Amino acid sequence: MGEIFAGRYELADPIGRGGVGAVWRAWDHRRRRYVAAKVLQQSDAHTLLRFVREQALRIDHPHVLAPLSWAADDDKVLFTMDLVGGGSLAHLIGDYGPLPPGYVCTLLDQLLSGLAAVHAEGVVHRDIKPANILLEATGTKRPHLRLSDFGISMRKGEPRLTETDFVVGTPGYFAPEQMLGAEPDFPADLYAIGLVALYLLQGAKPDAKALVERFRAQGTPGAPQGIPEPLWQVVATLLQPDPQARFRTATGARKALASAAEMVPEPGPDDELVEVFDQLGPLPPGFGPDGPVTAAPRSGRSAADAPAGAPAGADPSTPRHPSELQAPSAPGHPSMSETGSFHLAPPPQASPAPPSSPLTGPSSPPTADVDQAPTAAVQADTAPTRPYTAQVPQGPAHPAHAYQSPQPLQPGPADLPVPGYAPEYVPGAAHVTAPGSAQLPYAAPRHPARRPGPPAKVTISVLAVALVCFAVGIWALTQI
Repeated sequence: MGEIFAGRYELADPIGRGGVGAVWRAWDHRRRRYVAAKVLQQSDAHTLLRFVREQALRIDHPHVLAPLSWAADDDKVLFTMDLVGGGSLAHLIGDYGPLPPGYVCTLLDQLLSGLAAVHAEGVVHRDIKPANILLEATGTKRPHLRLSDFGISMRKGEPRLTETDFVVGTPGYFAPEQMLGAEPDFPADLYAIGLVALYLLQGAKPDAKALVERFRAQGTPGAPQGIPEPLWQVVATLLQPDPQARFRTATGARKALASAAEMVPEPGPDDELVEVFDQLGPLPPGFGPDGPVTAAPRSGRSAADAPAGAPAGADPSTPRHPSELQAPSAPGHPSMSETGSFHLAPPPQASPAPPSSPLTGPSSPPTADVDQAPTAAVQADTAPTRPYTAQVPQGPAHPAHAYQSPQPLQPGPADLPVPGYAPEYVPGAAHVTAPGSAQLPYAAPRHPARRPGPPAKVTISVLAVALVCFAVGIWALTQI
């Protein structure tokens, strides 16, 4: 059994981990159902501001997984989402490899539908990748996709939370203009969807740098093996290095995809059916389909304080082996978020140097996360995916100041005698001794209290005008 968070959410077991916190399966005592609760494990101002932005997003769409509610308990905060049990597209590719083109068309249509709803709210997602696209556990039925994780999303026109020489996102899914420092915009999300489409069709993470070079050298290249030409034309338009050459909206891309899907051959009877399995696993002891079996204890440390990966009901204070502190994940799939902040390449200098590709990876490793996760050098183009968390660079840390009890006030310059001024003595008043001077009994000078109302000059003027008006009125009456 888990602890009750903020008197409402009972944390059952950890089901994942992101860049700034752990995701738990939790029982909502008010709505009487299980939800996914993202518990924030960092409390710096930058992370809290991103949390506020993410939990404030409210988009009601069947293919968008947006926050439902939030709660705070002491120094911990969380927000909740619908519980989606089928894993992510990364799990699906790990199970089946390249997916049939017709199946990919269905997934892309749902993804573009959800993204169109996000863009209609003026929000740029900025982190579209297979790990952030979740699936309902539908088995062999029609798949149901949900676009999730709006942790670094922002509305167009909002101030950025990163410096101008940093780019936020996941290496390998940056649009070329992002690496050049362009402001976040909708075409960058569409470029990421093109990379996700290629990932689903080929079963492997595409080489973004090689794609950009190939498009710039050959224009739109021919369709890779196994990808129908109509579908490739849609994907290639999404992958254009020039944002002006891409689809301008997700709705436009969806219309082109619908036309291409009509020319994609149907799967044959011998083709393997794609099944979306339940990736969550059974409920932990003490929990059933209708909620906790018995009442959870309400004292002691909260389950949110337990390390990610700790079994539900375990004592958080019990020392555990470091290998047990990882959040559970499916074998072969990274559980840590790759999203982070990365240095942009410096502008070209006047001295002759070989030109660099706009997708060249950063020359220095990203800043380590506050939980001291291992730092890894990032090659945004060619390096394989690595589970790590990068963090937006922080300013110099401010030392914590211990609270001190207030000290008695010392006489300041205003309390010392002023030359040429004799303080008024008041019997029984408090006396203050100025440092280095004789004791002088005095009280603060009394200033006459100002009576309410306008100044005397204004009052006299108003009365004079009133008398004149009165006299004119009397004269007018005598003439009748």
